[in-house]
Amino acid sequence: MKKIPMRSCVVTGEKLPKKELIRVVRTPEGNVIVDESGKANGRGAYLKKSIETFDKAQKTKILNKKLEVEVPDSIYEELKSKVGE
Repeated sequence: MKKIPMRSCVVTGEKLPKKELIRVVRTPEGNVIVDESGKANGRGAYLKKSIETFDKAQKTKILNKKLEVEVPDSIYEELKSKVGE
């Protein structure tokens, strides 16, 4: 049996397999990016892949707190477009 890496969604608090979450990262330079690979350097926060979760994250500004930087609205738009795929 291979161990499945589990991570917690910062919005819902659910523990889910890493593959079911999407990672948002503050890079060492201070930029905020959506991390497709899950391996980018920097401070990361995981979100469940759902529009409702992204909306709630945007309303509560939880990513601003977790990443300790202002998260631009364009990041939320990018997240929503990824779920639509």
